[in-house]
Amino acid sequence: MKSRTVKYTDEPIGKVKIIPDFLPKPDDLVLREENVKVTLSLTKQSIAFFKEEAKAHHTQYQKMIRALIDQYAAHYGRNH
Repeated sequence: MKSRTVKYTDEPIGKVKIIPDFLPKPDDLVLREENVKVTLSLTKQSIAFFKEEAKAHHTQYQKMIRALIDQYAAHYGRNH
């Protein structure tokens, strides 16, 4: 990829329109989904794997498992 040099000049930029508060509120950026608590028995090996991966990626292992299940459901839910 070629790097391009941008040359800035001191020229008028034309009409400027100020748009107040165009960014969403922080509360609007948080995706809240309805969750249901379940009891699930998993193997020690599976939990150890997710805990290790979560630690390496600085997240929670429950979130990783939830994301995996959500992606699986989204993938197979659309196709069947």
